[in-house]
Amino acid sequence: MQIINIHEAKTHLSRILEKVGAGEEIIIAKAGTPVARLVPYSSNVKKRQFGKDKGLFTTPDNFDSLVRTL
Repeated sequence: MQIINIHEAKTHLSRILEKVGAGEEIIIAKAGTPVARLVPYSSNVKKRQFGKDKGLFTTPDNFDSLVRTL
């Protein structure tokens, strides 16, 4: 993992993106303090499965009255 400052990131963005595309993680820092992390893009995000937790919990009958008191 490489740490670079903002000026260097702006100046060498194309080179940095090539490294990230090859699998490297880059930390961008401002005045030595990390503010962002560049990681390779991954399109294998799992789709949400709706109803997966069905039956694992129940809603109390007085739910609406509980919410109004908050």
